Amino acid sequence: MNPSPDVTEQPARILIVDDERQNRQLLTVMLTPEGFDLRTAASGEEALAMVAEQPPDLILLDIMMPGMDGYQVTGRIKANLATRNIPVIMITALDDREARMHGLSAGAEDFLTKPVDRAELCVRVRNLLRLKAYGDYHDKYSQMLEDEVGSRTADLIDSERLYRSTFETAPVGIVHVGLDGQWLRVNQRLCDLLSYSRDELQQPEVQHRAQSDDVAGEADALRRMAEGTLDRHVVDEKRYRRRDGSFVWARVNMSVHRDAAGLSQHFISVIEDITERRTLEAQVRQANKMDAIGRLASGVAHDFNNLLTVILGFAELATSDDTISPQHANELGEIIKAAQRATGLTKQLLAFSRQQVLHAVPLDVNELITEMTGMLGRLIGEHIHVTLALAPKLSLALADRGQLEQVVMNLVVNARDAMPDGGSVTIETADVDLENSSFHEELIMKGQYVMLAITDTGSGMSKETQRRLFEPFFTTKETGTGTGLGLSTTYGIVKQSKGYIWVYSEPGRGTTFKVYLPRSNRDVPLPPSIPVATVPDKVASETVLLVEDEIGVRRLAKRILDVAGYQVVEAANGDEAERLFAHHADSIDLVVTDVIMPGCGGPELLGRLQARAPGLRVLYMSGYTEQSVAQRTGIARGLPFVQKPFTAAELVRRVREALDR
Repeated sequence: MNPSPDVTEQPARILIVDDERQNRQLLTVMLTPEGFDLRTAASGEEALAMVAEQPPDLILLDIMMPGMDGYQVTGRIKANLATRNIPVIMITALDDREARMHGLSAGAEDFLTKPVDRAELCVRVRNLLRLKAYGDYHDKYSQMLEDEVGSRTADLIDSERLYRSTFETAPVGIVHVGLDGQWLRVNQRLCDLLSYSRDELQQPEVQHRAQSDDVAGEADALRRMAEGTLDRHVVDEKRYRRRDGSFVWARVNMSVHRDAAGLSQHFISVIEDITERRTLEAQVRQANKMDAIGRLASGVAHDFNNLLTVILGFAELATSDDTISPQHANELGEIIKAAQRATGLTKQLLAFSRQQVLHAVPLDVNELITEMTGMLGRLIGEHIHVTLALAPKLSLALADRGQLEQVVMNLVVNARDAMPDGGSVTIETADVDLENSSFHEELIMKGQYVMLAITDTGSGMSKETQRRLFEPFFTTKETGTGTGLGLSTTYGIVKQSKGYIWVYSEPGRGTTFKVYLPRSNRDVPLPPSIPVATVPDKVASETVLLVEDEIGVRRLAKRILDVAGYQVVEAANGDEAERLFAHHADSIDLVVTDVIMPGCGGPELLGRLQARAPGLRVLYMSGYTEQSVAQRTGIARGLPFVQKPFTAAELVRRVREALDR
């Protein structure tokens, strides 16, 4: 007899059932690299015929199909004694509780929601195949042992040894549960999983402590199994408490053992540790959430920059008019100040969405902190004491100095606000090595990093607050005392720097933020760059084709260029610009165009125009940063570019530079 279940000799047979050919092909492509033996069926009727001819090891089943739907197919399979143990994963676009309950009632073991993620699909398929293998194995040998007890007393000792070997060496936790709910026997894997001894796990108080969480439907399922109306029940996620108080998440497959007369004797629970899988799923959800918020923030910043371009531009033009009264000039000045503050907010949004242009260089973090100490002291006040714990011979980090200064200020200000009655802030640095771990809720790039930690003795924060801490506009401060962008900006800067930021806090026990930045392979910082003086502007005389779909921005840019002496031909979109260029091709020296417009965008327009005039020069405008525009549209970095909102002087200077290239 084979002492361990054989799950590797032959590839597992998987039947894919879906009336849509594209869906069948997609699932086949996803699972082919895993080495499974894949079969497909286009209807429930065809699937049942294939199952009857050669039962598969697992079925991937669409719910909504013409004729016999997924619920009916599952019911037929589970009603057949020969096929009822085949795991069924239902795949559907219906992500609601009613659909899941209907499927589970029909007998399905698992659910996947379209669109299906390949990694999740493969993990769930392999988990169910593994559970089926051990379940089949356990059933097979349990039945064998029962038969041998009745027919061959002489083989009882060998059979018992085989059974115990199976029970003890299984890579999943196994527990025999009495009909009263008490644990009767546990295997060594469960002891290792929960960090208790076998004797301890048979004590009722330890059992209660280890499984204190009630799972909906579990008690009813146990009752039905005891009555004989249900053979198996699966709990997708159940939390167990270890000896040290930490938790392990498990998938529990429960069945019932009956005697020769069919009477229920005890339950059998197969407990598979899914803590790591669950952590990976949480990492994916968190990454998707932050990416979605980042895209939203980027779009808001882009549209807001268009509006600020018009407000700032026309306000500056109005202030240059010598005929306005001093009162009106002061009022315009307030408008400009408010618009400039709003510009700062859009920059923070772009920083969170990782679309600011960073200039990462080898940087001495210790030196930066030391130089900032005086400013930080003034920033947080005399009632808060700052302590430095800087590691000697700290490696250089790869970061943008200005942006890292912003990160430090944001975290120190956050610490100050958590200590209105005073306290202390400790700034610490160290060289560390990071590797991927289930402790963190994101994937880690293994390597060497420079750590910057800022710890306060303030009020701390709850787990719920920590989960939303880096979302834009989320704040726990009173209305009017903060924008909610400080920590989201910090998060964006750190992530764009290919680093990590984590928070450790408990209510009433202070907070620690740890920032990890990639370590540089250089030993000394780069020398500071020396700014190059600009050449004075030339007298404008050229003709500019101005293309901008936002009417306010277009009017402002035309006004600025008119005042500067340029001849301006304006168009509201790419198609109109192409028609105008056909009449003015010989006189147009430069195209000033927005990058992203409805229909024909800036890069496509330039391609059309350069087909007629290969030497035509361009200046791109956008509310996105140059780096973001390059990623979105594929235009070459380094082409003349001006970011909105721009001042009149900046636009004129950029136009001049583009013409002189």
